[in-house]
This record gives sequence, C-alpha cells and structure tokens, in this order.
Amino acid sequence: MPEKSIPSGSSGTVFNQILSVSALARSVRDTLERRFPLLWVSGEVSNLRPAASGHWYFVLKDAHAQVRCVMFRNRNRLLDWPLREGMQVELQGLVTLYEARGDFQITVENMRRAGQGALYEAFLRLKDSLQRQGLFDAAAKRPLPSNPQRIGVITSLGAAALRDVLSTLARRNPSIAVIVYPTAVQGSGAAQEIARTIAVAGQRAECDVLILCRGGGSIEDLWSFNEEVVARAIRDCPLPLISGVGHETDFTIADFAADQRAPTPTAAAELAAPARTALLRQLRELSNRVMRQQTRTLQDAAQRMDHLARRLVHPGRKLNAQWQALQVLQQRLRRASTQSLQTRQWQLQQLSQRLRARPVPMDEYQRRLSTLQHRMQTTHNNRMQLLRQRLDALGENLNHLDPLRVLDRGYAMVTDAHGVVLRDASQVTVGTQIAITLANGELGAEVNQFSPAKKAQPINEER
Repeated sequence: MPEKSIPSGSSGTVFNQILSVSALARSVRDTLERRFPLLWVSGEVSNLRPAASGHWYFVLKDAHAQVRCVMFRNRNRLLDWPLREGMQVELQGLVTLYEARGDFQITVENMRRAGQGALYEAFLRLKDSLQRQGLFDAAAKRPLPSNPQRIGVITSLGAAALRDVLSTLARRNPSIAVIVYPTAVQGSGAAQEIARTIAVAGQRAECDVLILCRGGGSIEDLWSFNEEVVARAIRDCPLPLISGVGHETDFTIADFAADQRAPTPTAAAELAAPARTALLRQLRELSNRVMRQQTRTLQDAAQRMDHLARRLVHPGRKLNAQWQALQVLQQRLRRASTQSLQTRQWQLQQLSQRLRARPVPMDEYQRRLSTLQHRMQTTHNNRMQLLRQRLDALGENLNHLDPLRVLDRGYAMVTDAHGVVLRDASQVTVGTQIAITLANGELGAEVNQFSPAKKAQPINEER
C-alpha cells in the first residue's frame, strides 16, 4: 500500500507512516497511562451495571463531563459498603483506553464515599485498633433476654427514631415497660454524653436490655457513635445493648461494640421485644402439651387400675378355692391310705401263699413276716405323719383367711339392712341402717354422715 502524507495540523509536522486502528489505540493507551499515573477523581455514579462476572461498569460524571469506569471483581469485593446509583464517590484509578471499543475509561483500584475520605479513614483506623484489642470479640457478646420486663432506650427525646421505637414496642408487646434515657446524639460533646448515659443506665440496672438508637444521616451526623469512648462504655455496661443507629447501609463503631447490631431503630425494637402474639402462641402450645400429657397419664393410670382390679381376688373366692383344694387333698389322702393298705395286704397274701407252698422253717417265716409287718407299719406311719403335717398347714392357711380371724385384729364387717357387704361410702346415704359385725357380737347403727373415698394405696403386683 503506498504511503500517504498526513498533515498534523498547525504544527506542520508530517507523518509518513500509516497506522492501523489497533496500533493507534495502543499508542493512545500508552500515552494516557504514562501521562496520568494512578490518581484520585471525584464525581457522581451513574449508569451502574454490575455484570454476571462480578465486575462493575459505571459512569463517573459531574455537571460538565463524564468518563466511563470499570472496577473489577477482585477490587470491588474489598469494599464494605454497597455502591448505588447517584452516590458521590472518590475513586483511585488508572486512566487508560479500552482498545476493543476505543473507549476512554478509568480502571478503578480503590473507592470511598466523597467528602468522607478523612473521616472514613479515621473510622477504619479506630475500628482496626479496637478490633485488635478484642473489643469486638464474639465471645464477649452477651445474649439478649428472651422475655424482658423493662427495656431502656438511649436517644434524644426529639429524635424521630424514638417515636419509631416506642410505637414498635407498643405494637409488639404493650406489657413491657419502657424507660427512656435522654442524651444528645449529634454535635460537640455528644459522644461523651452518650457514654455517660450508658454508664448511668448500667449502674441503675433497672432494665433487662438497652437500645442505643438514632436515625440515619451522613458520616458526620453519625460520628458521635464512632468515638472510642462510646465503644468502651458499651463494653463496660453490665446490661446487654442493641445498636440501632442509622439506616441499613450505615455502620458505626457502636454497631461492632454492641452485643447485637440492628439495621434500623425499628429493627432494634423488634429484636429487643418478643412479639406478644408469638408468646401467646407458645403459651397455647405449652398448655396443649400439658393437657395431652395429663390425659395420657390418666389413661395409663386407668388401664393399670383395670389390670390390677382383674388380678385382685376377693378373699371369699380365695377361701373357697383353698377349701376345695383341701377337700381334694383329703380325698387323695384317703385313697392313698386305702391303696397302700390294699397293696400291703396283697403282698401279705402272696407271702402267705409262698409260705404254704414252700417248706420253709416256720421260725424263718415268722421272722420275715415280723420284719415285713414292721416295715409296713413304719412306712404307713411316716406317710400318715407327712399327710397330717400337710393337712395341718392347709388348715392354718384357712385360719389366716378366715374373716373372723381378721375381725380379731380390730377390723369390722359392715352390711346394709339386706345383708349386702358395704365396700364404698357411696353405697349408703344419711339415715341408712347398717349392721356392724365385730370379732365378738354385732352392732346396729344409722349413718349420719359420710366422706368420699380416700386415694387407694399402690398394690404390689404378684410376680
């Protein structure tokens, strides 16, 4: 391609080389970066477009000009405050040219809110210093009471935040008492007054939790809450304290020192006071649990009582069963005695026959017969003695079950006019004629009062 002479303008200098667009853009970029090293620029954020990659693209403008800016993800993630449209900021960056589109732009390395540079840096220095001293340690944070009786509010009496807090507390739980500790929240000496008020509230110890609150504002307006004296007063206070200073995007040193940080004063009130409806719902749930447990306990007791009642045998039935067993044993004793006697007699007959059949000396038979008779008599006597002992034991058991023997120990048996045994006071009324059987004799009586049955003592189950 033939070279062309290109006039340079008023200087009269002529370039004989023809540049490509890429070469021109690269040359301009190098010139800009050499001419303008890393510098600070202030302006208003406009046309903010966060990309899916995490990079931020926006325009920085003032009343007369604008410049494109890009802040890459590895830099914008270092900011501890959100960037929004219309914010006044001061950014530090490198002036350059985006070659692909030929756009003049600033690659942002750092950013801070405009007009807050010195204050914000002081805030960061104090925050870092107190954090190293352990003032913000999570282990030192005190838990908030779950059911406070009194809540203290530290703020200015004329602050709109106070009205928001009081209305929120009244809405959530009107039964909680509120004590307001007035203090200045802005201006000269406000930090010292806030610290003194926190100390007074802690010394009086008349609240369960404290709320330190103020409405939103600039960093200058909120600077009283960024003083070290306030942070130390919060940590020295014996009561748990909630910080509700500014809007959600505002952070102060008091927020980090407090036991709990709320994004707004209203949110601080919601953290401090449990909702009355939630407490009532919890109370209903606990009441239902108690009722269900009581019902289960009564049902289990009723089933156990039924089980024991089925196992409880009436003394009359037990006595009758023992008497029948005694009759069976007596019959078995008679049959055994008869059978044993018959067996011995049969054996005696067999021996007699054998004696007659075999010519054995008579004296030998007499001796053997005497021995057998003695053995039979001994066996019979022993058997009879054992049976008598068993019979005596059964008789003694029957005596223990004899109702009259129970009466000998001071008990009495009560019946109505029809001879029905009375076991429950509810079976009679005042004026009912009753008969009382004692160990010796009977008494007639008339009921003139009665009391409900006492609670039955536990009955040991038979194993």
